[in-house]
Amino acid sequence: MTPALRPAEASCAGPRQSLSGQPIPLDLTPTERLALELAVSPGSSHGQVLAAHRDLARLLAPIETTLKRFQISGSHLFIVRRAILRGIHTTDTAYGAWDVATWMGVARSAGRYRSNVLAVAHELGLVGAADVLAFGVEPTPFAWKLFGRDAVDRELQRVQAYLATVGYGSKAQKHPILSSALARLLLLAGEPRLEVITIDLVERVHQQAPPASDLRTVLFRLARVLHGMGFVPREIRYHPCQPALPQGVDPGWAEWCARWKATSTLAASTKRILYCGLVKAGRWLTLNHPEVRSPDDWTREVALEYVAAVGGFVGYELTTPHARQGHREGLPLSAGAKGHLLQALRVLFHDCQEWGWAKRHFDPDRALATPRTITSLISPRPRVIADDVWARLLWAGLHLEASDLTTVGGFGGVAPRTLVYPLALVRALAITWLFAGLRRNEIARLRVGCVRWQRHDGGPAAAQSPDEGATCLLDIPVHKTGESYTKPVDPLVGQAIGAWQAERPEQPLQVDPKTGEQVALLFCFRGQPITGLYLNRSVIPLLCRKGALPLYDARGRITTHRARATIATQLYNAKEPMTLFELQAWLGHRSPATTQHYARITPTTLSKAYADANYFARNVRAIEVLIDQDAIKSAATASGVPWRYYDLGHGLCSFEFFEQCPHRMACPRCDFYNPKESSRSQLLEAKSNLLRLLQEVPLTEEERATVDGDLAALDRLAARLAEEPTPSGQTPKELIACTKHQR
Repeated sequence: MTPALRPAEASCAGPRQSLSGQPIPLDLTPTERLALELAVSPGSSHGQVLAAHRDLARLLAPIETTLKRFQISGSHLFIVRRAILRGIHTTDTAYGAWDVATWMGVARSAGRYRSNVLAVAHELGLVGAADVLAFGVEPTPFAWKLFGRDAVDRELQRVQAYLATVGYGSKAQKHPILSSALARLLLLAGEPRLEVITIDLVERVHQQAPPASDLRTVLFRLARVLHGMGFVPREIRYHPCQPALPQGVDPGWAEWCARWKATSTLAASTKRILYCGLVKAGRWLTLNHPEVRSPDDWTREVALEYVAAVGGFVGYELTTPHARQGHREGLPLSAGAKGHLLQALRVLFHDCQEWGWAKRHFDPDRALATPRTITSLISPRPRVIADDVWARLLWAGLHLEASDLTTVGGFGGVAPRTLVYPLALVRALAITWLFAGLRRNEIARLRVGCVRWQRHDGGPAAAQSPDEGATCLLDIPVHKTGESYTKPVDPLVGQAIGAWQAERPEQPLQVDPKTGEQVALLFCFRGQPITGLYLNRSVIPLLCRKGALPLYDARGRITTHRARATIATQLYNAKEPMTLFELQAWLGHRSPATTQHYARITPTTLSKAYADANYFARNVRAIEVLIDQDAIKSAATASGVPWRYYDLGHGLCSFEFFEQCPHRMACPRCDFYNPKESSRSQLLEAKSNLLRLLQEVPLTEEERATVDGDLAALDRLAARLAEEPTPSGQTPKELIACTKHQR
């Protein structure tokens, strides 16, 4: 449409024409001024008015042609024509030279027919669509008037058909604001076709809409529709309202931080974390070293002072007042948080020195190194969910029903709200989270066809059924630490995903935020991908409510990443556990050191391993003891006759305090020793009234080695005891010498 011209523009541009080819008057003749007096005077007769209209034909012709095109006749035509003539008479100016404010005043005087007046002005190119909408005219009837109802309804039906295709219900398709928002866009675009709407136009209207209004929501949806239909290159970008400069930070330092954030190639989430650390460092500088405003101003002394200060930080220190509402306010900052603050500065100085932005005054790795007192507290601490809680979550995920999706508590105390996703999608999300051990970003980025079934012989399965002995394989896209890979998962995952794929409406391709590819995302509904936050905010609270569980346990809130640690720990502690390297491959880690942050040995597994190690039995030896019951009954023991004999294998020892004898494991065969081949020993073993018992004897390290068959240890033990007296009084050396003399 031809844009509206102001009076100055009209005079410079020369005579203009209406859409019918008729010239638009810019001035009045004396005859027309006299005719206006008669046309608007309440005392004029009908004949005088008709004669006046004939003299005003040059002014009225474009107006009447436009009104007839809009199919406006009768009393409506008369009222609109009279309102415009009164405006001409009042301003003593032809309507072709009116500005927007004059047209709005004339339209206001027409009462409920003001939209017809503005339709004439718009059709003549004297008022733009934005001015008409700003005046408060209802967009849908006005679009019907300009473009025809059939043309506007046809475009609305195209939008509604697409909404139905991607999964929206009848309520969303017939939303009262939908037709109004679409009519507004068509009016501003100037044609009743979806193809002429641009993303810039949609974003501009969205920004001008009142905050938290239904119009904003519907415009988001319309942008999604236009993107899905291929008419615009993207959806509306979210622009959060953030202050231009962080509070309490010197503008010079804030500019450096913003410049680094805009230049760094790190992941967006990583940059946000590091940027927050840099802002906190800026607030510390403002309080302690206001003269330091850039990396060049830092010295080694300032860096060391900041490291010492970080060690004493408490929760929510150096943050904005509205952020100080957490439960850790005033408590010491965690070791990991302190490490992140120092890491942020190290990264900034490294990058600024590498890019030539700042001079190298000191080594960031040394001057800003995390103190050992902090690094020693940073260790792998997987927040594993207790077995009983995890079992109830599994039960809840496997028994989800449609009635469970009615309402669910929001994240962080948000009021309950209705879930809008189908049961098959929610169940597939829940089971994938419970069994696949994936990050929330990986779950959200799974693609259609990510599940494959394979027989144990390596061939593809004919049907997606575990009854045929097929293994379910899940294709994981490029992730946080590595390339795409494939992992085996429980068949329940494949079945749940297969059920959702069979029910999933056709969705437009989405851009993978990590790879930039256009892919068919598995968890996509109504043309919008399911974000990882949906798991934390809706699915996990839903499972907790189903399983009658609180959202928090002894280790904190139940979140998506805790499932990854729980599954890894259970696989590592199974009856036939996965090795650390197998678990590394299953989790998709680049290094086994990372896997150790997830897998933890449970007390039960540790107890079993300790029992299997047989620590006590290794340090105690059970030796057979022969009790001569005849000697006890005959009271011969009172006269010193032996009644207890320790079986050494090669002989019997009658020393009563055998467990205290230092020569017990290297017997030198003193007077208490009876060889097995002796008549006394044979006579003893032949007795029928002989009691055989076992006695446990604690062993030293050398004695354990001797029992284990270490001959060298036996020689060392015998050499050490060579001068040690035996129970009968002689030393081993004396016994050996006596034996040689007898021979």
